[in-house]
Amino acid sequence: MDFTLNGVDKRARAGTLKLAHGVVPTPIFMPVGTQASVKSLDAIDLQVHLNAPIILGNTYHLYLRPGANLIKKLSGLHGFSQFQGNFLTDSGGFQAFSLKHNTKAHAEGIVFKSHIDGSLHLFAPQKVLDIQYALNSDICMVLDDLVGLPAPYDRLKRAVEKTTEWARASLKHHQTYAGETNHIFAIVQGGTDPNLRRQSALELGALDFDGYAIGGLAVGESATEMQDTIAHTTEFLATNKPRYLMGVGTPQDILNAIELGVDMFDCVMPTRNARNGTLFTSLGKLSIKARAQKESDAPLDPKCGCYTCKHYSKAYLHHLFKARELLYFRLASLHNLHFYLELVRGARAAILRGEYGAYKARMLSVY
Repeated sequence: MDFTLNGVDKRARAGTLKLAHGVVPTPIFMPVGTQASVKSLDAIDLQVHLNAPIILGNTYHLYLRPGANLIKKLSGLHGFSQFQGNFLTDSGGFQAFSLKHNTKAHAEGIVFKSHIDGSLHLFAPQKVLDIQYALNSDICMVLDDLVGLPAPYDRLKRAVEKTTEWARASLKHHQTYAGETNHIFAIVQGGTDPNLRRQSALELGALDFDGYAIGGLAVGESATEMQDTIAHTTEFLATNKPRYLMGVGTPQDILNAIELGVDMFDCVMPTRNARNGTLFTSLGKLSIKARAQKESDAPLDPKCGCYTCKHYSKAYLHHLFKARELLYFRLASLHNLHFYLELVRGARAAILRGEYGAYKARMLSVY
């Protein structure tokens, strides 16, 4: 994997990540496409209207439906979905956490019961990677042991040990079976305990992964605890490898994490909030449900250059939302994802100018 740092402003970083399906400027926000589909959007929306260089797919969900072998037969995620940018796929560790009533620990990995038909499956480190190779993921996440917070120290320590054990097994398998375009990221665990985070980061850093993720956050801890943990963890991550904060978050969270040296982000917030009627603008959050939008011929944001703001009024979007028209989901999702992508693009430009502190302060004055 080719990752180059183009500029640094204190701890904030602007880089370039070169993958098989295109260049990814960092910091970057990755839209979440769990089922090889960002909800309500198609590949043209992602590539033309949003210019998104990388999106997420989910190993657990795609393994269960439609199946990794079918996707492989149909030219991998890129051919199957027609999205020609890059795909990063999660390992299934988060699903084991979020669907914990359906999972149990196993000596070789995680046993889970399908939420679709109740069938039993085992996710082991090697199997998780084989699924991702079949999907032809550009970035494959290794299986990790994710723990909700707060949690006892012994459970967090066991998660760090298991995550390192699985990472070693994953790396060995990857060196033998990966395709030329499949890259691999390890995931740092340890809850909010600084010593465990340091241990996890150093153990994984001693192994030659293509990049490193900070996992196990936004799972019950406070915002202050999350920021303190990110600040501490990034100190022990290699400067020449990309750093990915998983599942986070709000514009504030992203701006704060960029300042602490994080390069990559994903979260369902922009699309989920869009579907529920909350839209992000340069003036703050806007509720499309509000009566004030009913007769407004203005765009959602006069400073926004997204497809939605160029063509449609708040009144029209208000009408679509109230009428429960499916078109609303597409137009609102396009707008919110454009906001998030412009947020990180603005951050990158500010870092390269050496003005990230001022950029962050300006954005946080609204959010």
